[in-house]
Amino acid sequence: MKLIIDGNPIVAKPDQSLLDMISELGLCSEKFSASPIAAKIAGRVFTLNYVPLRQKDIGAERSSIRKAMGASDGVVRLLRYCDPVGRDVYTRTAQFVLLYALRRLWPNAKAKTNCTVGTGMYIKVSGADDFSAATLKREVQKVVDENIPLLRRRIPTTEAIAYYESIGQHDKARLLKYRQKSTVDIYVQGDFTDYFYGEMAPSTGYLRSWDILSAPNGFVFVFPDVHYPDRVSVYREMPNFFNVYTEGKTWGELMNCETVSDLNELVEDGGIRELIRVNEALHEKRFSQIADMICSRGAKAVMLAGPSSSGKTTSANRLATQLRVHGKQPILMSLDDYYIDRDKIAPGPDGKLDLEHINTIDTELFSTHLKALLKGETVELPTFNFKTAKREWNGHKLSLNDNTVIIIEGLHALNPVLLPEDLDSSLVFKIYISPLLPLNLDYHNRIPSSYLRLLRRTVRDYETRGASVQKTLSMWDSVRRGEERWIFPFQENADVIFNSSTLYELAVLKKHIFPLLLDITPADDCYDQARYMVKFLNFVHVADVDDEIPPTSIVREFIGGNSFYRK
Repeated sequence: MKLIIDGNPIVAKPDQSLLDMISELGLCSEKFSASPIAAKIAGRVFTLNYVPLRQKDIGAERSSIRKAMGASDGVVRLLRYCDPVGRDVYTRTAQFVLLYALRRLWPNAKAKTNCTVGTGMYIKVSGADDFSAATLKREVQKVVDENIPLLRRRIPTTEAIAYYESIGQHDKARLLKYRQKSTVDIYVQGDFTDYFYGEMAPSTGYLRSWDILSAPNGFVFVFPDVHYPDRVSVYREMPNFFNVYTEGKTWGELMNCETVSDLNELVEDGGIRELIRVNEALHEKRFSQIADMICSRGAKAVMLAGPSSSGKTTSANRLATQLRVHGKQPILMSLDDYYIDRDKIAPGPDGKLDLEHINTIDTELFSTHLKALLKGETVELPTFNFKTAKREWNGHKLSLNDNTVIIIEGLHALNPVLLPEDLDSSLVFKIYISPLLPLNLDYHNRIPSSYLRLLRRTVRDYETRGASVQKTLSMWDSVRRGEERWIFPFQENADVIFNSSTLYELAVLKKHIFPLLLDITPADDCYDQARYMVKFLNFVHVADVDDEIPPTSIVREFIGGNSFYRK
């Protein structure tokens, strides 16, 4: 069989792995940044231990050749850490190594993968009285140096459930009961077995450029630098973010909804309706508390920022409602109206406009307007016409009185370049909004908040903006790059971080998005993204409870029926 691996032709030998072939081609590298970590074939991700041509296939008809190789015509693309999918492979590998090392040192320890904090992943540890991050780090290094092959074994799902029940991992056993396939692929090393819902690197030796730091009740695993993978990322503590996420975890525990299997049981017994009511009450209470803080300070401007599909628009409106309870007169403004005319923006090195860049905003004009408004002057505000891609002046004038509070919403709202240097900081209140989903698949496998945001955006774009799923998914990597550069660095500067996630929404969003994801084919560039979402949504029960969701809910911003959009 002839293959083309990253443009290099090679004839596959029977039972030869991809790893053997890329070594033969000289594509392996001592530098981690250049070293392949996995492969993509016909839109799917494969381990480098994958064997394209098995001895038993020789002489068989084409229909019996391995499905992925037949679909790709032998074309294989290698994935490295710089690729987002490659980073997912690295993360799963790191989780396996970390949990395996924990088992070797503290056999009775329990670990919960909680959240990503900046450039690190926080894992909570219990049942290890003498736990030490430094001791774990030394053990992880031993596991890496041993370069243990990471091999999968396919077993009946019933056998996997029985095994996880026997070792006390009831969360994983309960989740696998919802698996629709009769078999499951697990990774085994000695008496340690785990399941990570995706491919891993060929061996433990691929875990390079990392660090382990001590953290409350556990540790933080620090990832390689995204831009320079041969070195460890600079890790900065984010106490505000961590506290808000921890609060979400606590509420999940109180509501008996920590994992997807917990959510499924609430769907089955009808308890999800109470979960919705409590979630929405928590949001309303938090908006009320934030309004109290704004009024206590005497702030006149609220800068409200957050990444894509965080629920910024609904949050701004709900906050405005709470400010009215205080007798304030809130006025909503959007940074979008300060966009520079598209034809005046210089394209990037790739010849395309980077619409996530701060330079697309007329920061000088906004700063001048904000300063004038806070001094009591009257300002004519611009409006950006997205159809003509130009700024317009329609005579919309604004001035503030003693009770006016302006709420300025936008991706870049926390960027300090927007604020005048001599501004009285007490007049501005800064809010960062993001759906920090505390729900895990199981205790070892979290659902990244970015996946929830992508689900939200895909549903919203399809339901309300007429955009195809393929279009939304194809733009996501670019959106994420913009967020990492222009939004995330400023989140700790906020006066308040608001967690806009709800524990129930995966069960609601699935109804709107799942059939569309199933229509994505290997011919689509976004196939792997869609396939991964399908894999974890396969475990989620659909909840037909839209009637329980209030019209002011943040979830309504994405599934439709949001009363703030009615005229």
